[in-house]
Amino acid sequence: MEYRRLGNTGLEVSVLGLGGNNFGVRADEEMSNRVIDQAMELGVNFIDTANIYAGTRSEEIVGKQIKPKRQQVVLVTKFGAQLGEGPNTRGGSRKHVMDSAEASLRRLQTDYIDLYLIHFPDDLTPIEETLRAMEDLVQDGKVRYIGCSNFVAWRACEAAWTAKGLNRPGFVCIQNHYNLLVREPERDVIPFCEEYQWSMMPYFPLASGLLTGKYRLGEEPPAGSRMTSMKTMASVLNEESWAIITALEKFSQERGRTLLELAHAWLLANPVVDSVISGATKPEQVVANAKGVDWKLSAEDMAAIDEIVPSPRPPARP
Repeated sequence: MEYRRLGNTGLEVSVLGLGGNNFGVRADEEMSNRVIDQAMELGVNFIDTANIYAGTRSEEIVGKQIKPKRQQVVLVTKFGAQLGEGPNTRGGSRKHVMDSAEASLRRLQTDYIDLYLIHFPDDLTPIEETLRAMEDLVQDGKVRYIGCSNFVAWRACEAAWTAKGLNRPGFVCIQNHYNLLVREPERDVIPFCEEYQWSMMPYFPLASGLLTGKYRLGEEPPAGSRMTSMKTMASVLNEESWAIITALEKFSQERGRTLLELAHAWLLANPVVDSVISGATKPEQVVANAKGVDWKLSAEDMAAIDEIVPSPRPPARP
């Protein structure tokens, strides 16, 4: 397993991360434990969860399973999404940040979180308030590093400059939706990460299964697959998407690889991507995901992929 430094920090993370969004939902506790064990056996040290996954159940499963091996894990969790009823149960207010951190620490059965992310931007709370609260958690030793998720570029830049004004380190990474079929982050988020030395951690690298090769045009999704439970994904099942997927699959097969491997290899060819967050419901899926991280795409490969699915990235500055 390859390890990369997270952004401009000294923290080393495995290029393959394990997403915990399936734990307690599409994988019961016993299967989730097997997935976690398989990932760690392969050298994965980066495990990502959130306080809303499976109604907090994911954090409980992850915390219990990694407790004997806590020092081997870079543990990521998130706060900010709606959790519970009533006021102060979402967002980036100092109260919610502090309350959420304490609750996550209890569920994870640990006294510190390696990387703590605000899950979604909060339009009602000044980013300064959120940053001060998160930095106080760092000062208290309850959190090691902080970051954000689902931020557009201007929000990330606002957070960076606010932290600079406070003379605090601020966020070190951003976790956003990014894959071969969703390249919008290349317009501005990726250039921002390059300029400010933030780490990009893509989630949904397999486009909810579309980049696994298990779906076929005109055929019903396999029973139990993510596509059968995600009605919103029906919008991406169009002829244009299938033409791209077919071409990418052909590209992979010509090189003796799979589409799933290409999905991971392509993301990791980007220097600002330090770890790809991949979920799994079975141990064998972790093994399959890991095969892609060893594939080093050439400049010619990357150019060929751009021909299949063009980048929306703006021209390079002179």
